[in-house]
Amino acid sequence: MDPSRNAAVGGNGTLVPQTNDSAASAAGADDSMQKLNQVSNSIQKTLGLIHQLYLTVSTFNAAFQMPLLQRINGLVVELDNMVKLAEKCNIQVPMEVVNLIDDGKNPDEFTKDILNNCIAKNQITKGKTDSMKNFRKHLLEELEETFPAEVETFRESRAASAAELKSLAQAQSVLPNGDVRVKGEH
Repeated sequence: MDPSRNAAVGGNGTLVPQTNDSAASAAGADDSMQKLNQVSNSIQKTLGLIHQLYLTVSTFNAAFQMPLLQRINGLVVELDNMVKLAEKCNIQVPMEVVNLIDDGKNPDEFTKDILNNCIAKNQITKGKTDSMKNFRKHLLEELEETFPAEVETFRESRAASAAELKSLAQAQSVLPNGDVRVKGEH
C-alpha cells in the first residue's frame, strides 16, 4: 500500500481505502459514480431479463423450451456480471435500512428517525448548555454580592485572557471559533 493511502474500517467491517490527495479523491468519486451507474444499469438489465423470463414461463409450452433455457442462461450471466460490478463498488448500507426494506417499509423512515433523534439530542444538549450559562450567571451574581473585589479581579483576569487569545488567534490566522482562515483561490 502506498504511503498516501490509509485504510479505514467501514460500517460492515470491510476495509475502505482512503486517499489524502484531493485530486485522487475527486477522480475516485467520478470512478465510483461510473461503477455505481454500471451496477444500476446491470440491475435494470436484470429486471428486464426477469420480466422476459416471466413472460416466457407464463406462456410456456414445449416449443418454448430452448428460448426459456437461453433466457435463464442470460439471466445467470447478467447476475454474475452484476456481482462482479458490485464488488468494485464500496457502498455501505446500515443494517437498519436493510431490515426496514425487508419489512416492506420505506427506507426514508430510517433517515427521518435519525434526523429526529439528532434534533432531540441537540435540544437536550442546548437545554444543558443554557442551564449551565444560567447557573454561571447566577453564581457570579451571588459571588459578586458576597466577594465583590475577588469577582472584579476574576473578570479583569478573564478579559485580559480573552484579549490575549483573540490577538494570538488573529496572528495565527485562526478564527475565534477555532477554524483556520483559508485564503480564497482567485
